[in-house]
Amino acid sequence: MRSLVNKLVKTYLEYRYRKITDFLNDPIRTQQDLLMDMLFRAQDTIWGRRYGFDDIPDYRTFADQLPLQEYEDVRNDIQRMIMGEEDVLWPGKVSWFSKSSGTTSDKSKFIPVSDENLKNCHIKGSWDSVAILYQKVPDARIFADKSLLMGGSLSSFPQNPNATFGDVSAIMLHNMPAIGRPFYAPDMETALMDDWELKIERMAHLVKDENITMFGGVPTWTMVLLDKILDITGERDMSRVWPMAKIYMHGGVNFKPYRDQFSNYFSADDFLFQEIYNASEGFFAVQLRDDDDDMILLLENGVFYEFIPFENNIKADYAIPLQGVEVGKTYAIVITTNAGLWRYQPGDVVRFTSTHPYKIKIDGRTRQFINAFGEEVMVANTDEALAKTCRSLDVTVADYSVAPKYIKRNEQGSHEWLIEFDRMPADVGEFERLLDHNLQQLNSDYEAKRTSDLALTCLQVKALKEGTFHAWLKSKNRLGGQHKVPRLSNDRKYVEDILNFMRSN
Repeated sequence: MRSLVNKLVKTYLEYRYRKITDFLNDPIRTQQDLLMDMLFRAQDTIWGRRYGFDDIPDYRTFADQLPLQEYEDVRNDIQRMIMGEEDVLWPGKVSWFSKSSGTTSDKSKFIPVSDENLKNCHIKGSWDSVAILYQKVPDARIFADKSLLMGGSLSSFPQNPNATFGDVSAIMLHNMPAIGRPFYAPDMETALMDDWELKIERMAHLVKDENITMFGGVPTWTMVLLDKILDITGERDMSRVWPMAKIYMHGGVNFKPYRDQFSNYFSADDFLFQEIYNASEGFFAVQLRDDDDDMILLLENGVFYEFIPFENNIKADYAIPLQGVEVGKTYAIVITTNAGLWRYQPGDVVRFTSTHPYKIKIDGRTRQFINAFGEEVMVANTDEALAKTCRSLDVTVADYSVAPKYIKRNEQGSHEWLIEFDRMPADVGEFERLLDHNLQQLNSDYEAKRTSDLALTCLQVKALKEGTFHAWLKSKNRLGGQHKVPRLSNDRKYVEDILNFMRSN
C-alpha cells in the first residue's frame, strides 16, 4: 500500500516539476501575471484603497504608487490583523503569524501568513522541493517510509486567542497535508513541543527505530538530535541507525561550516544535501542541481520579487524588477506576497549566479548580523544588550566584535565576543552571564537557541588590550571615519584575523 501511495505521489510530483520548468522558461510573464492577480484580489482591502490598487495597470505604476516598506512601516497594520480585523493588508481574516527576530523596537516580528500564503507559497514550495528531489533520486521513498522535520512550537496571542503565532516550520507542520502525515515522524504533539530539551529527548527515543529516509531542519538543532540518538543507541554512525536515510533538506543558516560534520554522521557517497530558502515571509528558492550550491527562485508561488542594488554595504534608494538584475551583482530582496506584504524588505541580501534560469546565493543581511545557528542576532540587539550590561556593572567599552564558534561533535556552539574595555568588569564571568541574559531578553530567536544549552552555550568574552582594534585597523590601512571595527560577522574571518594579529604582536 505504501509503495502504491509513493507511486501516485510521484505522478503528481512529475506534474509539479513540469510547472517548475514552465516558469523557468517564461519567468518575466509569470511574475507580471502574479503581480496583477494579487493587486486585483486585494483592491478592496485597506491597503488596496489607500494605494489605488484598482488603478494600477502595470509594474511601473505599481512601483511609483507604493513606497518601499520595512517592518516598522507595517507593524501597526499587522497588529490590527492580529486583533482579528479583516481586509487590512490582504482579503479576509488572517489567523496565522510567523515569528522571527525583531528590530530595534521589537523583540519579535510577526509576519502574516494568510491561508493563500500558507497553501500556495509555503506548502507549494515544499512540494516543489520534493518534486526536484524525486528528479534527482527517482527511487526516493519519501511517501513509502518516514521523514523527519525539525520544527518549532505554536502559541496563541494573549490579546486574541483566535490568532496563532510560531516558527514558520511549526505552522507548516500543523497544517501538513493529510497525505503526508502517515509518513512523518515523530507524532505531531512531540514535534510542536515548546520545551526543546524535552522535545529532543523524546524525539530521539521515538525516531531512533523509525525507517527514516529523509530529514530536514536547521543544522544546529538537527545535530543536537543526531548526537542524542547516537548517545542512546551507542552507535558511532547514523547510517547504522537509519540505513535508508539518503536526503537532508536544510536551510536557515549557512551550511558550509556543517557539511563535513554531516558527512561524518552519514558516510554514504550518494547522500544528498538539498538547500531550501523558506523564510518567515515566504518560500523563496530551492537548490536545483547537486553540483551547484545556488538556488532557483520560485516565481509562481505567491511572491513577486524586486531587488535593490546593494554595493559596499550601501543600499540604493530604488528597486528594480527581476528582468533588470545582473549576474554577479548583489541585491537586497523586496517582496510582494499573497499574505499582504507590499514592496516589503525582509532584510536578506542575495547575489545572482544566473539569469537563465534565475538563480541566487544568499549573501547575508542588509544589516550586520549573526545567523550561524538560526538566531538572527542583529547589531542593534548586541549594542543594546552590551549597553545595558555595562550600566548594570559600571563598566565601559571602547569597541567590540562578535563571531560564532561553530558546533562540533559533542561540543555546542556559542558566540565569541572580543571586547576592548575602557573600564574592566570586576568579574568577567558575571559580565558574560549578564550580557547573555540581556541578549536573550532582546532577541527571541537567540533565547530559543540558548534553551538548556542544547544548541548554544553562554557567550564567551575575550578582553583585548587597550588600542588593539586601532592597531589592527592601522595594520589594514583602514584608519579613518569610514572604517569601523565589524561589530557582527556571520563567519570567523574578522575575529580570527584579529586574534592572529594579537598573537603576532
